[in-house]
Amino acid sequence: MADELTPETPEEEQPKKKHKQRKNGLYPGVSEELAASMRTGWADTELRGLEPIAQAAHTAARRSALSRRFPGERLVVPAGRLKTRSNDTEYPFRASTEYAYLTGDQTENGVLVLEPAGETGHHATVYLLPRSDRENGEFWLSGSGELWVGRRHSLTEAEQLLGIPAKDVRKLPEELAEAEGPVRSVRGHDSVIETALTDKVTKERDEELRVYLSEARAVKDAFEIGELQKAVDSTVRGFEDVVKVLDKAEATSERYIEGTFFLRARVEGNDVGYGSICAAGPHACTLHWVRNDGDVRSGDLLLLDAGVETHSLYTADVTRTLPISGTYTDIQRKIYDAVYASQEAGIAAVKPGAKFRDFHDASQHVLAEKLVEWGLLEGPVERVLELGLQRRWTLHGTGHMLGMDVHDCAAARTEAYVDGTLEPGMCLTVEPGLYFQADDLTVPAEYRGIGVRIEDDILVTEDGNRNLSAGLPRASDEIEAWMARLKG
Repeated sequence: MADELTPETPEEEQPKKKHKQRKNGLYPGVSEELAASMRTGWADTELRGLEPIAQAAHTAARRSALSRRFPGERLVVPAGRLKTRSNDTEYPFRASTEYAYLTGDQTENGVLVLEPAGETGHHATVYLLPRSDRENGEFWLSGSGELWVGRRHSLTEAEQLLGIPAKDVRKLPEELAEAEGPVRSVRGHDSVIETALTDKVTKERDEELRVYLSEARAVKDAFEIGELQKAVDSTVRGFEDVVKVLDKAEATSERYIEGTFFLRARVEGNDVGYGSICAAGPHACTLHWVRNDGDVRSGDLLLLDAGVETHSLYTADVTRTLPISGTYTDIQRKIYDAVYASQEAGIAAVKPGAKFRDFHDASQHVLAEKLVEWGLLEGPVERVLELGLQRRWTLHGTGHMLGMDVHDCAAARTEAYVDGTLEPGMCLTVEPGLYFQADDLTVPAEYRGIGVRIEDDILVTEDGNRNLSAGLPRASDEIEAWMARLKG
């Protein structure tokens, strides 16, 4: 990895000077001849006649709804800044969900500001870093310059793409510090912006803004539904990729599975939507197993929980539990089929007007029935559910909202989310599971170390639901036939 050219390079480490350099005040440590050379001779690369991004009309409608909710108040929504990974390297940047939802932009340091405009609502402005300045040397001397990190859109280009007036973000902290009137901001993404607003905001008012933006994402528009389907379709192909290389994973580790799915995510999307869970054997009993460093053995199950994130930051979230050999054993099939029956009951409960908790209750009822039937719990089933006894082996809730965040709408009020009612356009996961830990002495030995989860992404429609991930088989016999075709 290249080091930045800095004026602090010790003189003894610099090449010996064969010609006298003219002193350069603008670029300390750089000759005037080199500085002059770097200022000139560059072609005009401004992009003209750009078309708005696909979601521009939708982001405008979202900003209008936000404006109506908080009339007369200045609203500040930052994208966030790069975070240090180690020393002078950063994590890949991912814009805050709130900012990307309202603008469609994904660049670091960006800030959306809605200025109150009387009875007309708000004037929106997106504050961004402009193109690197070639006159002062920023573009090649600074580690954030375009020769180091790549070309940025100019402010004019950004305006065309986003449909929002754009200004230089470097001037924004001073503008905010001098601003008057009520202000709300989304916290936790940009310390510079938060410092500029220190005396102008309150935690309670800012939280109301965050909650509103979380709840606003519950019902997806047509663009969002299309992006979720795109994410799911890529995810289906990623699962197919994994099945085709299970023999190579057996020769290495769960990392081969993780890397295989990641390749699909990076080729067809932006990234994975969350850390892939590639849990083979007893690792499947660890709900968020993301170390992915274990053995992959024929005869065990592979619980693969993964999702592709699209370039617009919408993610899938799908799980299948696959027999590594291609065929379930009798006990594996017994447990898998129980989870499948539970998921079928949960999916059937997803419909407009139903309570959000209904699909969880329906799934849990089936699992409780199976646990009583197998003699692992003493009935009746109603007693088991009332006391929550099935949770020793079911462990988690049966699903969550899905969208730009894998656990979308997380800041929503309880009454608007888990105690709320399903509406057309909502998208959620249905993902029951049974997990028998390897050291659980309360179950027969044949159960121990088996974990099964089946998860699909379900869209609430006007007359019921649509399984966005129906492209992946779910029933045990369908799984086996599908794997045989892919491996054959």
